[in-house]
Amino acid sequence: MLPRLERPTTGRRLEDRMTDRIRVLLDTLTLQDTGARTSEDIFTGTSHSMPYGRVFGGQVMAQAVVAGQRTVEADRPIHSVHGYFVRPGDVELPITFSVERIHDGRSFSTRRVQAYQHGLPIMSMISSYQDIDPGPSSQRSMPTGLPAPEDLPSSDDLLAPYAGHPQARAVIARPFDIRHVEGPVYLPDRERPRRGKQHVWIRAKDALPDDDALHRAALAYLSDYAMLEPIVRMHGAAWTTEGLRAASLDHAVWWHRPARVDGWLLLELETISSGGGRGLASGFVYAPDGTHVATIAQEGMVRVPMDAAEQ
Repeated sequence: MLPRLERPTTGRRLEDRMTDRIRVLLDTLTLQDTGARTSEDIFTGTSHSMPYGRVFGGQVMAQAVVAGQRTVEADRPIHSVHGYFVRPGDVELPITFSVERIHDGRSFSTRRVQAYQHGLPIMSMISSYQDIDPGPSSQRSMPTGLPAPEDLPSSDDLLAPYAGHPQARAVIARPFDIRHVEGPVYLPDRERPRRGKQHVWIRAKDALPDDDALHRAALAYLSDYAMLEPIVRMHGAAWTTEGLRAASLDHAVWWHRPARVDGWLLLELETISSGGGRGLASGFVYAPDGTHVATIAQEGMVRVPMDAAEQ
């Protein structure tokens, strides 16, 4: 069985404490089983709103994680996923997820999940699942000397003066509280150091149910928020830099140990290489006690205007 994840206790039921943002997250990650049983299992899901009508990549990745897990025994959790975003999704349309049961072995299972709209794939993913297996353990050490999340401003607070802008509203509407140790890259700042590394504290804005599979899917969801920011930071740009274009191309997550996303997690993110309009970044995810819970990597299209990069 999966290790139990203890939820922070309060005096009210979880359902009473959920904000609309958390309910939207849970609704998005609740897929409908169509009952189709041909060579694939078919599920459908909906999207939450986004500026300019494009589906958030982390959302469709998390939904694909949920779809794949629905075809595997509950005591065989996901441990890795590799996905490609091949077309932009439309938030107004449902998404169909087809799951191919590639292999079920004695300890591991493999699935291929494709997300479709208009009969065309918008994302393609391979995922792997493993029985809980005891044995020796080692991990990467968590960075030390960083400020606690309680000592940092939230993105909601920083963007409150700009709430009239659709992108600022989208950040404020996120179900996750995000706090940048080195400061965010929402707005241009010529004094900001050009360093392709950053640390981000993140957690859900309210408690989530006690379900390890849900927390793993939600970790895939949140892992797409800031992955390209070290590349933007390295080149002296900001998300609001005129002419900046960025989009996720592929994404990978490795889950090492159980973790709750409604408690603080530290993301240590760093760019590995950039050029040709693309950038590659890696990340390490830690629980506050230093436990290395996951590793993430992403390559994205990051086109920075030359005048911004040369300032």
